Formats: sequence, C-alpha cells, structure tokens
Amino acid sequence: MSSDMHKDVGKILFTERKIRRRIQEMGTQMAADYKGKNPMMVAVLKGSFVFMADLVRAMDIPCEIEFLGVSSYEGKATTNTGAVRLTKDLNTDIADRHVIVVEDILDSGLTLQYLMGYLKNRQPASMEICTLLDKPERRKAEVYAKYKGFTVPDAFVVGYGLDYDEGYRNLPYIGVLKPEIYE
Repeated sequence: MSSDMHKDVGKILFTERKIRRRIQEMGTQMAADYKGKNPMMVAVLKGSFVFMADLVRAMDIPCEIEFLGVSSYEGKATTNTGAVRLTKDLNTDIADRHVIVVEDILDSGLTLQYLMGYLKNRQPASMEICTLLDKPERRKAEVYAKYKGFTVPDAFVVGYGLDYDEGYRNLPYIGVLKPEIYE
C-alpha cells in the first residue's frame, strides 16, 4: 500500500460530508421504524465498524450492538469467493429480538444470504439488512437491504471502513481504488 493512500484513489464517490448526511437520514428513519423496540444492531466485521459507529449515534432510541465476523475474500482478492467462513460469532442471544444486520457493502449477496439463514435459525422477532453501499450489478443471490445508503457502480471501492488488503479503511470518504493497485 502506498504511503499516501489518497494517491491510490482514482475518484471520490462520496465525500465525508455526504456520508455523514446520509447516515443521519438513515438513523432518523430507523429510529422511527424501531421506536419502542430496542433493536439489536449486528455489525458484520470488519468493514462495517465505522458505519455502525456513526449509524447508532444517529439513532435517538435505545439499541444494543453486537458483532459478527465473516470472511469471504482470500488474501488480496477483489472478488467474493462465495465460501463464507465465520470468524466471530455473536455473544448475545437474539431470540425474539428485532435484529438489524449492518453491512458495509451489499455486493454479490452471497455472504448476506449465508448470514441471514444462519441468524434466522436463532429465531429473532424480525430481521432486516442495513447497508451503506449497494452494488446491484454484482448480485448473485436474492438479498435486499431495507436500508441503503448509496448505490455504487461495479468498481472496487475503499474508505470509510472498506478495505483492500486491510488498508484504506481509515479514509474519511469512499472512493474507487485505481486498478493498478490491485491488479
């Protein structure tokens, strides 16, 4: 990874300000939808940790947080392998809880399809998906998010929690990584 991460980004899709504004709107909507329900927010690690932190601060209702770790990429790969591996399970029982699965990007849908099936076996009262980014052009599974921040083109995006080879997560914006960085 370059010492100057910003030079590796070919185009900024969403500025820090635009992201902050959209997350506030999403948090307000979710707070209205879940008023009086104390939802369990389940962040899918690692990519959604930045988004989740800002999202729960934008919700002015009681909610709890939990983390689930999964891996569906191998090494420096830029495409989902389709094989989902659980790296961290929930520490909390979600039976009869209103669960919102928080993801950084809904791409092929394979990981979320696996996770939704896995979590449904734990009998939550309800379960929805909230994603910061939706990339419908790449969808291979029929998975839909009730709450979506932005729709993105079929490009490799980084920043605001999203990575390439564990780098670029700390960029304050979301941008398209230059192809020469990962090819």
